[in-house]
Amino acid sequence: MGRIEKISIALPEEMLQSVKEAVDSGQYASTSEVIRDALRGWQLREPLRKAEIERLRKAWEEGLASGAAREYDLEEILSGARRRLEEMQRKSA
Repeated sequence: MGRIEKISIALPEEMLQSVKEAVDSGQYASTSEVIRDALRGWQLREPLRKAEIERLRKAWEEGLASGAAREYDLEEILSGARRRLEEMQRKSA
């Protein structure tokens, strides 16, 4: 882990209470352990979050590059799908 440096943090009352309860219940030996565990979780999630942001950015760019959106008539699409379904059902009967 390397050198350990002591820092000070400020927490909202609700978070501080949660940290104290975790220590008082014996779930953690110290407040430092609670914070270290929270940071380990953040370190595991952060690369996933960054990858998801990158995936969304690429999807956004692909959408922009695909050109302008077109209007579609939902009823026309549904009636076409119904016709094709009926046709398939007739052929398979």
